[in-house]
Amino acid sequence: MGILSQVIFALILGVGSWIFAGRVKFIRRNIFLGKKQDLSDNPAARWKQMAWVAMGQSKMVRRPIAGFFHILIYVGFVLINIEVLEILIDGLLGTHRFFAHYLGSIYDVAIGFFEILALGVLVACVVFLGRRFVTKVPRLQMPELKGWPVKDATIILVVEIVLMGALLKMNAAEQVLVSRGLMEGHGSFPVSQYLVGFLDGFSDGSVHMIERLCWWFHFVGIVVFLNYVPYSKHWHIIMSFPNVYYTPLKPKGEFENLGYVTTEVKLMMDPAAQPPEGYEPPAGFGAKDVQDLTWKNLMDAYTCTECGRCSSVCPANQTGKLLSPRKVMMDTRDRLEEVGRGIDAAKKLAQQNTEAVTNVADNNAAEVARFDDGKDLHSYISTEELWACTTCNACAEACPVNINPVDIIVQMRQYQVMEKSAAPSELNNMFTNLENNGAPWQFNQMDKGNWAQG
Repeated sequence: MGILSQVIFALILGVGSWIFAGRVKFIRRNIFLGKKQDLSDNPAARWKQMAWVAMGQSKMVRRPIAGFFHILIYVGFVLINIEVLEILIDGLLGTHRFFAHYLGSIYDVAIGFFEILALGVLVACVVFLGRRFVTKVPRLQMPELKGWPVKDATIILVVEIVLMGALLKMNAAEQVLVSRGLMEGHGSFPVSQYLVGFLDGFSDGSVHMIERLCWWFHFVGIVVFLNYVPYSKHWHIIMSFPNVYYTPLKPKGEFENLGYVTTEVKLMMDPAAQPPEGYEPPAGFGAKDVQDLTWKNLMDAYTCTECGRCSSVCPANQTGKLLSPRKVMMDTRDRLEEVGRGIDAAKKLAQQNTEAVTNVADNNAAEVARFDDGKDLHSYISTEELWACTTCNACAEACPVNINPVDIIVQMRQYQVMEKSAAPSELNNMFTNLENNGAPWQFNQMDKGNWAQG
């Protein structure tokens, strides 16, 4: 590889990495638009949870067919990246199969194993395309997946097939060059050896060009793939690990004790009462928009794989109600992206108007306060969806990466009840009875024991 090729390689890698870093920064900023939440307790339990659920794929294999093929892709993605690392080193240093000179026979075994994994990834992607478009698994045909989500899933699967095909074709061309004495041989090729026959009729120059084209295609494809993933549901490749680590360790369904509500009631009931030291009155109750959710809720939204396991076990969804927990997470992510872009546009406009902007990048509260497009999260998720939820937590239990849609639903309900007084009539009747009678029933407290008379 000549010096020009190395420069071009470094340029593509540098530009791709810079674009990727910018997108990651945007996502990180968006996540921390959410309210603070301390999830740093018990690190040992959190590491164990991440090892079991994220690394060990323990919840994926509850559905054996999808679990098996997903593990193929997962293991292939992790281990084949070792070969990608070698491509990066070769591209920057102008070497060929850098690790071969240091690993010897171990390298041969590793390359052979990577080829088997590449074939496994290719087969798994074909199976997943079949499940989506041929057998049409019901959870992959729900209304919220119409349009872009289907295209997104298809693009990723096709790209993975093409990249694995390029890798195997590159290895096959290299074997032809080795057999002709034009290249030093390294590695074992249990899969690509069966592609060699397709290249036998090509000239030396053509085979060498095919090998180089496949090598460059594989590298450029990886850079493009790297920058596509953060815009895709496949961002869970990265996000699943921190998301599982920061999963709250409390039991599912346990409600937060809203201490500020108790404090506000006490202050209202006793005019002489003094607020606790350092107490700041709440700006509002519940979640009106994404910035009212916690940062963990927003991380959940960016981690969602759109697999639909949550919706497939949701009793409300199964009985024909409008609620789909997957849609709740997708809508939260879409709204968060919209808010993030709006904040950036407002900041850019302020800078163009030469207004003073001090520490804007770190002052999320100032950014949020400045952005108002007349919409909120309730513009995406309807009242009917929110109140269809039974809070059974089946969705949170089914999620392979510990996402909790119920937590978002409950906070949005709190906003509707405590800020808008917009609870369903059945609940409003109960609230009235509790206020007047001290019980959910519509009769005086003195009559509570009448049922036992006689």
